[in-house]
Amino acid sequence: MQDEQLEQLRATLTRQRYPLLFITLSGSHLYGFSSPDSDYDLRGAHILPLREVIGLREGEETIEQHHSENGLEVDLVTYDVRKCLTLLLGKNGNVLEAIYSPLVIHTTPEHEELKALAMRCVTRYYAYHYLGFARNRLKQASHKQPPSIKSVLHTYRVILTGLHLVRTGELEANLRRLNEVFRFSSVADLIARKEAGGEKAQLEEGAVALYEAEWRRLLSDLEQSVESSVLPVKPDAQAQAGLNDLLIRLRLQTV
Repeated sequence: MQDEQLEQLRATLTRQRYPLLFITLSGSHLYGFSSPDSDYDLRGAHILPLREVIGLREGEETIEQHHSENGLEVDLVTYDVRKCLTLLLGKNGNVLEAIYSPLVIHTTPEHEELKALAMRCVTRYYAYHYLGFARNRLKQASHKQPPSIKSVLHTYRVILTGLHLVRTGELEANLRRLNEVFRFSSVADLIARKEAGGEKAQLEEGAVALYEAEWRRLLSDLEQSVESSVLPVKPDAQAQAGLNDLLIRLRLQTV
């Protein structure tokens, strides 16, 4: 990402109503298969002030905005910090990936605290987030002819991120790096075609069938990897207590 684009994205954040815990870049830029016409998916957490969580009138737990920023299409989604932490403990891979995205647009010292605690709360059952997401992708692919190359890449990315997580305990959302481990020639080819053809690049009629058998095999591998995973069965109790303390401190800072 160029410095000019980074500054444009940060300008978006200056108009936010609530203090921000962190904002990172997700979507195709994080996954390693962006094209020149890809939009910018910003994800993160905001901090509702104490008065908006203890009264009858509650603040916005989820904020979604989509707009154009000097030619950049920006999709911004933030959760209140309590909802963010609840989703994290509820095995939500999207939140986990947002927390650890290396493409940081805005950060705070408390974000660093969160990163130090969050992976200690990741269990082997995070696999079910990736299994569920991939199964939905598989259903969509079989009903949509022909699917976009982007959709096919998303399916590979979701499955391989889940497999890598349960087998190694490491989170990797970038499909290029994942493919250095799994080495699918089809993935490298699809990434090149997506970069050249853009967001709307389509597969040829019937081509998705070439990938479905591979996806089903990988899904089976992911299912079988759950019980043998290097990840624990339960979140670390001290890390959970640390998240609770972090939330309280963040709330009190807004008084």
